[in-house]
Amino acid sequence: IEGNPDLKHVSTSFAERQNLTMRMHMRRFTRLTNGFSKKVEAHANAVALHFMYYNFVRIHKALRVTPAMAAGVTDKLWEIGDIVALIEANEAQADRKRGPYAKTQCG
Repeated sequence: IEGNPDLKHVSTSFAERQNLTMRMHMRRFTRLTNGFSKKVEAHANAVALHFMYYNFVRIHKALRVTPAMAAGVTDKLWEIGDIVALIEANEAQADRKRGPYAKTQCG
């Protein structure tokens, strides 16, 4: 950090703001809640869904567009249905990759 002038003014405020936003939107990150995930996969899916909604669906008050639109990642305002369609397409593709089920012979 000392030798790199770009890292002289590094701040954690952006990361801390993102953490606060995530904690406020998803109660599974707050203490003493019954909305916790029993499985790591369910927890990861909830986090992914939050970030998809936050970046692609929710219009930012100051930007007046979604963060993804402001960054040039997409040019359209997404809806929840678009995220559901994306998930369903991903699941359909994963089912095709599995291949046929082969029974094993027991001795």
